[in-house]
Amino acid sequence: MSDIDSSERVGGWTRFVTARPRLALLAALVVTALAVFAGSGVADRMGSGGWEAPDAESTYTTQVLEREFPDSQPNLLLLVDGGDVSVDDPAVAAEGARLAERLSAEPGITGVGSYWRTKSPALRSGDGHEAIVAARIEGDEKGAGEVLDRIAPVYRGTHGPVEVSVGGPVAVRHEMQSIIQEDLLRAELIALPVTLVLLVMVFGSAIAALLPLAVGIVAILGTNAVLRGITEFTDVSVFAQNLTTALGLGLAIDYALFLVRRFREELAAGAETRAAIGTTMRTAGRTVLFSALTVAVSLAAMMVFPQYFLRSFAYAGIAVVLLAAAAALILLPAALMLLGPRVNSLDLRRPMRRGGQAAPGAGAAEGSGRGWARFSELVMRRAPVFAVVTTVGLVLLGVPFLGVKFGTADDRQLPATAESRVVQERLRDGFPGSPGGGLDVLAEGTASPRRYAEFRERIEALPGVARVDGPVMGDGAAYYEVLPEGESVGQGAQDLVRLLRAEPAPFDTSVTGTAAVLVDSKDAIADRLPWAVGIIVVVTLLLVFLLTGSVLIPLQAVVLNALSLTAMFGAVVWVFQDGNLSGILSFTSTGDIETTLPVLMFCVAFGLSMDYGVFLLSRIKEEYDRTGDHEHSVTFGLRRTGGLITAAAVILAVVMVAIGTSRVTNTKMLGLGIALAVLMDAMVVRSLLVPAVMKLMGRITWWAPAPLRAFHERFGLSEGEPARGEARGAGETSGADGRERDTITAGA
Repeated sequence: MSDIDSSERVGGWTRFVTARPRLALLAALVVTALAVFAGSGVADRMGSGGWEAPDAESTYTTQVLEREFPDSQPNLLLLVDGGDVSVDDPAVAAEGARLAERLSAEPGITGVGSYWRTKSPALRSGDGHEAIVAARIEGDEKGAGEVLDRIAPVYRGTHGPVEVSVGGPVAVRHEMQSIIQEDLLRAELIALPVTLVLLVMVFGSAIAALLPLAVGIVAILGTNAVLRGITEFTDVSVFAQNLTTALGLGLAIDYALFLVRRFREELAAGAETRAAIGTTMRTAGRTVLFSALTVAVSLAAMMVFPQYFLRSFAYAGIAVVLLAAAAALILLPAALMLLGPRVNSLDLRRPMRRGGQAAPGAGAAEGSGRGWARFSELVMRRAPVFAVVTTVGLVLLGVPFLGVKFGTADDRQLPATAESRVVQERLRDGFPGSPGGGLDVLAEGTASPRRYAEFRERIEALPGVARVDGPVMGDGAAYYEVLPEGESVGQGAQDLVRLLRAEPAPFDTSVTGTAAVLVDSKDAIADRLPWAVGIIVVVTLLLVFLLTGSVLIPLQAVVLNALSLTAMFGAVVWVFQDGNLSGILSFTSTGDIETTLPVLMFCVAFGLSMDYGVFLLSRIKEEYDRTGDHEHSVTFGLRRTGGLITAAAVILAVVMVAIGTSRVTNTKMLGLGIALAVLMDAMVVRSLLVPAVMKLMGRITWWAPAPLRAFHERFGLSEGEPARGEARGAGETSGADGRERDTITAGA
């Protein structure tokens, strides 16, 4: 190719990112090293809660009770076990009282109470061999965790005639945070080598296989630095680190796969290095940008929710998506400029080929794609059958979700051997009234003792109330402890919350407790969910329209993406709520799903589905612009991207499954659920539904009213070459040229 041709094919962005490739890579290395320094210790600054709505009634009530009645909100429990001896034995009682007195003298501890001081039956086990010392650690999650780290080793273990175990909400959260950090490290150690092996199988070349991993590592380290900065201003959930790792590797691999694949394709067609990079950036690079925007929008929608658990995933997701795209569009071209044809070096599959011949530019997912072409033609010949059967199958897989029950995360998220979980289980099973599972009713304002007593009688008369304690009086406020019948977060307890809030009183009342937090969380999500879905759908429709110029394709993309998630949601209920496979997967079913998890999984899985959808549609659109042949364009698009999308989905699924090996149930559910959604989308929706539906719709697929066509001509972008109008006029000749080029670049 002549220098004139090359210069014409190379855009300004390509010239910018390839002008000084060594300097660009050196700068990236320096920035990455700074990111390692800036992001160090980020996990220690993260929280393990965030499921509560900060503006909810239960949150307000909890804050007032913590301030005015610290005894009412213990978050640290010492389980004192007398063994075969009763807790009323003089020696056991003396040691228990001594532990409580010693704990009350610890800095940062307030509201210490014990069975031996109060003689409350709720603090003594049914068999009389265990009792509780309860206290409150002051401060936020980070400060409470530091206090727990300091005092837990002192109190845990044998003290004279008793054995002490440490539990309570703060211990559960702290242990969950530690386990997540350990599991994330293990997941990375599993995912990185397996991913590298899969990339070598895809590319053949070890050099080409290392490029996506390098992009992913840059994105992950950069995101950790961003999250470290965000923790200076707001709370961030430790769970978000799992998303950082998964998306950092998954999307970086997706983007690098498509860019490197297109670059090798251009080299195989005879282009010189800079021109090949120019075509790659103008086509696949543009699609990567669109994909990153669609994924980022899906994740950004979680910002509308008040819970910092969900907002944290938006922070992490937006950062990692944009950094993965930036690394792919800036660093990758610089690396390709230096490598040139050497990107095919170290062909590790050469010994397996006949005669040891190399196949530059090919790869497991980059071959001729004839199998995908034949498969696409088969699907389109039987389009009605494939469309109906696939749709019905996906809908049936999602049926279990109709029976979903929403709950709240508790200690059963932890492995069965975790100390804080063991303590909580012994409290649930052995203590009357399940300490910590009741509701607190705060009464603010001045009233006579008679009015307080009358209100207690009205509470006792409500359906679903097992016992009422109090009121405990304070300065201008009081509170009642209400124990609901049945499960502490069951439907009966949730109904009781609403009854308590509706009960007239001579003073201002508000309700908190585990069931109240759940009710408020569900209400907050239900209130904001339409906004989140609306943002995702509207922006997705706009972006896909700008990519394709069609009104119908964006609608099709949204509907098919939603169908691809049905299997994930059905499996979540069937496995994690109903407890099927709990033995194999090593978790304890609580009979419900944590309220925020389906929202999180929807936003992440929808974004990843759009990622694959954009890559397929962009290649179909490119060929349709060039040939005007609808069915040929669908076959071409699947031929060129089917193997790559499948390979990318398998690699991302491996990363998500590695995340899913976590010992924390919510992380396990997130990893395995999204892995299933990704595989279903790539192997069922993109392979079967998309070609079948596009065949049934025919050329009307590309329809748009005249004003919108004009808008797209002016502002739209696509992966195809700029001469859109000329291609349409080329007719069959252009189609022939396209098919000839297809044969050449495919290596057929």
